[in-house]
Amino acid sequence: MSEESKPGPTPRVSDDEIIDLFRDTEDPVLSTAEVTEQVPLKRRATYNHLRSLADEGRLESKQIGGRNTVWWLAESEKPGPRTFFEKNVDDSGS
Repeated sequence: MSEESKPGPTPRVSDDEIIDLFRDTEDPVLSTAEVTEQVPLKRRATYNHLRSLADEGRLESKQIGGRNTVWWLAESEKPGPRTFFEKNVDDSGS
């Protein structure tokens, strides 16, 4: 039995960890396979997690043929413009 196929606890990935993958990429969308490459989950578990985030309104998706789905951040998850106050606090050096 290889190291990867040994039974053990199912890896856990938080919703915020997955959302952060989308925030940290410059790509406008990520496929299920691309997300799977970045988390310790199998493709089906990754898809289920992404689907759950879409059901909660945190991600949007589109099926692009066959079993391929692309995902992107919902508007509510995208960082908004910083306000004048936030810019001044961040740039103050304290």
